[in-house]
Amino acid sequence: MIYYLHEFFHINLFGYITVRAGIAFFIALFLTMFLMPRFIAWARRSASTQPINEWAPERHQEKAKTPTMGGVVFVSSAIVASLFTIRYTNPYVWGALLTLVLFMLIGFQDDYAKVKHNENLAGLKARTKFILQILSAAIIACYLCFYVGFNTDLYVPFVKNPLFDMGCFAAFFWIIVIVATSNAVNLTDGLDGLATVPSIAAFGTFAIIIYITGNVKLSSYLLLPHFNVGEVVIVTTAMMGALAGFLWYNCYPAEVFMGDSGSLTVGAFMGYLAIISKSEILLLLIGFIFVIETLSVILQVGSYRLRKKRIFLMAPIHHHFEMKKWAESKIIVRFWMIAVLANILALITLKIR
Repeated sequence: MIYYLHEFFHINLFGYITVRAGIAFFIALFLTMFLMPRFIAWARRSASTQPINEWAPERHQEKAKTPTMGGVVFVSSAIVASLFTIRYTNPYVWGALLTLVLFMLIGFQDDYAKVKHNENLAGLKARTKFILQILSAAIIACYLCFYVGFNTDLYVPFVKNPLFDMGCFAAFFWIIVIVATSNAVNLTDGLDGLATVPSIAAFGTFAIIIYITGNVKLSSYLLLPHFNVGEVVIVTTAMMGALAGFLWYNCYPAEVFMGDSGSLTVGAFMGYLAIISKSEILLLLIGFIFVIETLSVILQVGSYRLRKKRIFLMAPIHHHFEMKKWAESKIIVRFWMIAVLANILALITLKIR
């Protein structure tokens, strides 16, 4: 909508992606901060609170009355902010919004079932959730591959030319990227604000990479591939603003949790951004905390099945440090620091080609 003030009234300021990205950030921020306390009050009245798994660390039991499904509020805020500021003719922004909507709906179904039955394990069955994620990711991958006709080359850090063209296998690879990242963020969302700041940092990095990729001069200077994806920066900063507003209520001690409606959506969107910026491999560094959390679960399960021994006191790894009696705030802040440092390193790699 704001872009068309530039089109019809020749207000050049609103033609710039950077300006509209900033506006989207603040619209999403203020909208989230306005709606979230009202959502929290409603959730407490209707007992829409987070059921705690009986296997969770003991001190988690005191969080049992904390409202959940905050993801519905901040993701919706980001979508509204985006619709006010994007250029509607760009196909990549519709792919971004499609990703947000599809995965928010999956997460909402899971959260609602848990709240309705007041049982952490009463949500969608793992197989059902996984199938829904694959189907949603397949819709997004097919949209990019067949409707948009997006480039299918595979790029890696430090190399200016693509390794090879994935061809029709690109869609399968993109499905894996989206589903894996969605579940990785979901695993990380176990402490107050733990997944929020690393997600903001990752989106900040992707906003920079996508802006460069969408700019002919900058992408040429840094030897990055060029695609018309710059408009997605606006949706990305809208998510950053929404998450910043959510963090106000989600930081320790949390007044609200994002739930699967938030974590699954944030992760899927991160995967989408990695795809359109040709940063699928660099995503391992951008989302380093999410990678570590996921690896800790894989190693724990694999070790127990093969050796009947556990590597960690509890997985994901943030629970391991809880079992070692680290203060929750210490775990959170240290993970935040690692996430920010990893994203700085990821940005440095852009110049080394």
